[in-house]
Amino acid sequence: MGPIPPARPKKPFETVVQEHGATVLRVCRAIVGVHDGEDAWSETFLSALKAYGDLPADANTEAWLVTIAHRKCIDILRASVRRPVPVQQTPDVPSSLGVPDEGQAELLDAVGQLPPKQRQAIAYHYLVGLPYKDVAALVGVTPDAARRAAADGVKALRAALGRPSPTVLLPTALRGVPG
Repeated sequence: MGPIPPARPKKPFETVVQEHGATVLRVCRAIVGVHDGEDAWSETFLSALKAYGDLPADANTEAWLVTIAHRKCIDILRASVRRPVPVQQTPDVPSSLGVPDEGQAELLDAVGQLPPKQRQAIAYHYLVGLPYKDVAALVGVTPDAARRAAADGVKALRAALGRPSPTVLLPTALRGVPG
């Protein structure tokens, strides 16, 4: 058996970028386009720089870089799907999910004047639609105490607004939400 050949030293990372940068850029541009390709190229070499010290000296550096580039391109493609698409005008559709609109300013002011636990119980139960068990967990009281806080809050709102029931101003879908 012959002597073991000496280990081949790794090239400096700058040399790796010079040798394989064009190939990686072509791959990135082909997958994600010209503008995003440059971002993917940069991200590829930043990641490669961090991991280069762990790469064996006899590894196929070009294949390794192309693998990193491929993964960075996938990340960019996934992110582009989540980006908002510009439109000429946004649709103004009133919410039916319990978000108060401008016509409820008086009610919101009155709710804002309630003690914190009553305000939270009213908001979580009537505006969000949570059952009293969940309201209790959020507020840090028992379900009975949450129900009592909501009832006291409704009573205070009736008095403050001078109406028999402030729930006429609450979202119709949430009136009479079961506890």
